[in-house]
Amino acid sequence: MVKVSNLGYPRLGENREWKKLIESYWSGNISQAELEAQAKVLRLSFLKKQAEAGLDLIPVGDFSLYDHILDLSVQFGVIPNRFSKEDVNLDLFLRLPVETRTMWLLQ
Repeated sequence: MVKVSNLGYPRLGENREWKKLIESYWSGNISQAELEAQAKVLRLSFLKKQAEAGLDLIPVGDFSLYDHILDLSVQFGVIPNRFSKEDVNLDLFLRLPVETRTMWLLQ
């Protein structure tokens, strides 16, 4: 029997729900707890949509809160020195791409 699978699900969602969620956190409209709760709901909805589409094998563990390269950079400690003394938590993880991208404007 043939099994149906895919290589992953678009992280941003059909209507960019994930991007809007992260931007709400960045702008201070939701707390970290709300971000985590809503992220869980989104991830579960992504899995449910794949199951409803008839997939036999649904990949898991391919999700990133922001970006797979950022995940690896944090994991291997290759983040800018100005952040190296901070504990890497969710807040820092989501500040890194914004502050790194805009840092050159401050120099």
